[in-house]
This record gives sequence, C-alpha cells and structure tokens, in this order.
Amino acid sequence: MALRITGLGEEIASITGLPWHKSLEEWPEDPLLAEKRGISRHVVRLVRASEDFDSEVYAVKETVAEFANREYRTLRELAQLGAPSVEPVAVIEGRHNEKGEELPCALATRFLPYSLPYRILLSGKDVTAQDMTMMANALALLLVRLHLLGFWWGDCSLSNTLFRRDAEAFAAYLVDAETGEFQKHLSDGQREHDLEIAHFNVAAELEDLKLSGVLFAEMDPVRASDAVIKRYRRLWSALKEKQVLDPNDRHAVERAMRALHDLGFAIEEVSVSVDGETKQLVFQPKIVAAGYHQNRLRELMGLETEEFQAKRLLASFDRFRGREKTPHPPLHQSARRWLEETYKPIVALIPEHLQGRIEEAQFFHETLEHRWYLSEKAGHDVGLTFSAKAYIQDVLPYRRDSGIDGMMGQ
Repeated sequence: MALRITGLGEEIASITGLPWHKSLEEWPEDPLLAEKRGISRHVVRLVRASEDFDSEVYAVKETVAEFANREYRTLRELAQLGAPSVEPVAVIEGRHNEKGEELPCALATRFLPYSLPYRILLSGKDVTAQDMTMMANALALLLVRLHLLGFWWGDCSLSNTLFRRDAEAFAAYLVDAETGEFQKHLSDGQREHDLEIAHFNVAAELEDLKLSGVLFAEMDPVRASDAVIKRYRRLWSALKEKQVLDPNDRHAVERAMRALHDLGFAIEEVSVSVDGETKQLVFQPKIVAAGYHQNRLRELMGLETEEFQAKRLLASFDRFRGREKTPHPPLHQSARRWLEETYKPIVALIPEHLQGRIEEAQFFHETLEHRWYLSEKAGHDVGLTFSAKAYIQDVLPYRRDSGIDGMMGQ
C-alpha cells in the first residue's frame, strides 16, 4: 500500500515532506517543542513544517487507521460547529519504514498557539488555588459547550485538554476526540456518564501530580475535581433550566438575558410566559450559543480573541465611546476609532524582540490591569501608554505565555 495522505488541501503541502517512513519515536524533536507536549497513551510528536523557526507547528499522533479516520472526521465536525478544539489537518496511511515494515497510521492536527498542558501550568512556583479554580471553570465550560452541541466526549480529562490564557481566566480546548461521538439527542444519562468520567480522571491526574511533589501541598485533588462538576451543574442550570422572575419588575427579563451574556452565551431563542393563576413570570432559554462577546468584538473590530479577552476589550471600547461627544457617531465608526487610537497604538509598543511572548489581546488586558495597579500606587491615573511601557519593561521579558510563538526572541 502506497503512502496516502488525506486532509485539507492547503495543509497537505506542508506535511508531505515530513519523515513518514520513520516511526514517530525516531523523529528528532526540538526540546522547546517537547516541553509543550502533554501526556498521551499514544506516541505523539510536535514538529515544525519546515526548519524555519516561525513555521507552522503540527501535533502528530500514531494510532490505528480506524480511530485516526474517525477522530479526523469528528474534529472536522467540531471545528465546523465552532467548538473549542484542535484543528485536524490530515490522516496519513500506508506508512512503511525503509525495510518495508508497516508503520502505524498517523493523525496530524494543528498545534494550538499559546496553549499549554495542565502539568506545565500547575508545576510553576507561583501556582495558587485560584489558578486551579480557573482551570476547573474552563474545563467545566468546555464540557458544557460540547454537550450543548450534542457531543459526548467519553474521556474528559485534563490530559485531553489544552489551556490558554483568557484575560484573568483560562480557555480550555479539546485535544483528543478519539472516544467522542455526536448524538441526535444527548440524554441526561449520557451527560452524567461524561461527568463521572471527568470527575474520576481529573481527581486521578491531580493526585498523580501531588504524589510526584509537583502540585502545591494545599491542593486536594478530589475537592478540585468536585469543583469541575459543581461549576458544570451551575452553568448547565443557568443555560437550560427555567427561571421564575418577578412579574412586577420591568427589567427582570433584560437582567436574565444579561446574566447569560456575562457567562459568554448568546440567546438565540427564548420563551417568556406568565402563569395565569400564580402570575409568575417564567424565563426559559431555548437555544443558546457560546461566544457572545467574541462574536460582538469580531463584528465590530474584526479581532479574534478568547471570550473573556473580548469582554474586557469591549468594556474598554464602551468607556471610549462614552467619552465621545454627543450625539455619538455610528457604532462601527466609533469601533474603528477605538482600534486606531487606543488598541493598535498600545499593541504596537511591543518591541520586536519581545513579540510573541503573549497574545496581543492578552497583552492589552494585562496592560489595563497594570494601569490600575500603577495608578493605585501613584494616587492618580498614570495613563494607558505609560502603563504599557512599564509592563513591557518590568513584566513582559519574564513571560513565557505558552505556545510556540511565546518562544520567539529567546
């Protein structure tokens, strides 16, 4: 059987030159890439498309052909639905070594920039309980988003997830979809099964870290795993269950909608009814979609960010628009002015040798945080430009914000 690569046309050209005639265990691996690789039951390698340092990076996994093709199709469907997951690139079959011996099938996915596995994130010296809480929240939100799409994961775990900074929180992405499948209707029983698997896996993974002396002593693995499940249930209840509101409150429905927006969800269909006997106002979300702030920012500015980064940037824009003379200009005109007068000049301050240490939207968010800190210390507003320059000088050189791009200039 000849070598056969099936995948996205634009990407295939980038991976055809990789040494498919060698087992992945024999592939040379850049140490800087190796440290970004998490634990897997399969042999996995991170590899650049070419020798150029800034070339595209792919994750390649050896597995059985049936599983590789199934996972490739599943990841494509997840991507088309906008789920937070890695992007599939190709399935490589018909591999043989130079002796003619058959090699395992391989699945190639695009490496997620600025992302890190949980072991690296939780192994730092300054890790706190808040960091673990943010990771638990991110994993719970990921599972909620997948379930809303009718996707049963079957192996939800920290190992099968990558995390990226998202303002003061984390964003979680599915990495391994080998056991997952879409359902016409995801039942409560199937959701509970996924939660049981997640609870066991997360507790076991954190216990392993604790036994190895990596996890900070105060962390209780079981309680941390409980936090994932509790957060999931709170989110699911807010998005799917009825809310009884005060019928005399004119703004009750508006606040209920805004509360879901704050969670990052747009309400595409909702049912509002008043009980004839009790006069209770019942608010029932029907169809919800993730990425409320991301979509709004994309429409206004054309910026691609994580959800809470988008929320923070929109807050900055709202303050900017509030300072404009009345009557305010059209919204999109104000958005262009904010981009040209506020966002882009601040991001442009990053010197070339420090570019790639941190995502631009994350840099802007942390500059706003730094401004608050410096202003409190000085007793007056020090300004955004001053804060950005101070951040670049005092903080940015020490950031290694996850992902291949974060290693540029080192």
